[in-house]
Amino acid sequence: MGGTSHSLQSAGLAPLAKWGSWQASYPEISCGLKRGFSFLHHRFGEPWVAQRDRDNELLVAASPHDRIADTHWYRAEVDAWLVNEAQSAGVQYMDQVKIESAVEGDGRMRLTGVRSGEPVTVGAEFVVDATGPLGCLHRRLGLEERELPGYPKTEFLYTHFEGVKNFSAVRESEGAPYPIDAAALHHVFEGGWIWVLHFNNGVTSAGVAARSEIAEEFGFSEGAPAWERLMQRLPSVGEQFAEVRSLRPFTHSARPSFRSGTVTGSNWAMLPSAAGFVDPLLSTGFPLTLLGVSRLARLLEEDWGTERFATGLTDYAKQTDAELLAAARLIAGLYRSMGNFEEFTRLSLLYFAAASYSETARRLGKPYLAPSFLLHDHPQFGPAMERALADPTIESTMRAIEPVDVAGLSDSTRGNWYSADAMDLLRNAHKVGASEAEINQLLQRCGFWN
Repeated sequence: MGGTSHSLQSAGLAPLAKWGSWQASYPEISCGLKRGFSFLHHRFGEPWVAQRDRDNELLVAASPHDRIADTHWYRAEVDAWLVNEAQSAGVQYMDQVKIESAVEGDGRMRLTGVRSGEPVTVGAEFVVDATGPLGCLHRRLGLEERELPGYPKTEFLYTHFEGVKNFSAVRESEGAPYPIDAAALHHVFEGGWIWVLHFNNGVTSAGVAARSEIAEEFGFSEGAPAWERLMQRLPSVGEQFAEVRSLRPFTHSARPSFRSGTVTGSNWAMLPSAAGFVDPLLSTGFPLTLLGVSRLARLLEEDWGTERFATGLTDYAKQTDAELLAAARLIAGLYRSMGNFEEFTRLSLLYFAAASYSETARRLGKPYLAPSFLLHDHPQFGPAMERALADPTIESTMRAIEPVDVAGLSDSTRGNWYSADAMDLLRNAHKVGASEAEINQLLQRCGFWN
């Protein structure tokens, strides 16, 4: 493990973490600029028009400039690059394998399947399942599926396009903290939402996630005709997609949300992405899975072969499931409020408050301040978030946010536009137990000032 880890680090994964370093190191690998999260609220049959008080939009910046911005990964090219890097580091890679059975016994896992018509057998002391929802081990071990309590039934419809316009070319939002299209763009309507992710190779990933009754109304199972019907009912979004060409057939996912009843066994563990899935709204799958990768890697590195390992696996399973449920509770609340954008905005700020606090704590070398996703087990924020989701008033939401707000999200004068402002961190340094000097060092270290 040590040699492979070192090789992968020296291969240069770090530049993929930021737009600027990615473009400088790997301009040939396509990606998209993600300065933040943009939400625009639409009503069926009406064009979207920017309001003076900005009550139909929410923009939350994640970076002050492009150089240190986040990115959308164009998976076809990024995955191919990662596979090559892994093989160069000595990893044995086999694709297009259909696993037909998984058997535990004698302290090992035995996987059997077929590749190119030939039988394949793999034996391992430990298996990590990274195959995604309803993935390999859940199916092959016949594990129970559990409900996501209170979560609505939803369906997805999505594909890749060429020719998608920037929404700013359709309806300009002048003076925004970042270009609204250089972000994860969300078009929100009652009962669902559309994502638009632009890559720098001319391709755009776009799709719709909606309650099942909306999916049935528009006929998601029909694919492209359903998308056209949706564009007709959302005229400003339809204008953005007026001259597009789909690059692949539409994919319809009839039951995307999922929760496995078992997350680990004696000789195996699922990554959070295989243990469950909620919705791409707010991109919660990324931090959930990254936290899982970090925890499993630490467990394997520090406790493999010891009596602590079994206990660590049990703790990992409990935390993975608890964080999935926390994400589901928040996103269920957002689905309930999609027809009331003022409430939707308030509940969204719960996520951004927890995310910005957690990121700040980790960058300060204080991960113990934010050990869980969405701070769901934080002694103050966790219970307060539950109360805000049950009773989403302005007062309840602000009471939850204020103790962990390091990004100016409690400032109502910003009118739903939240820039990345160093002064917010400096003013709230005490919330992460930091001095002004420590915050300035953090900002310098992260390249905050361009």
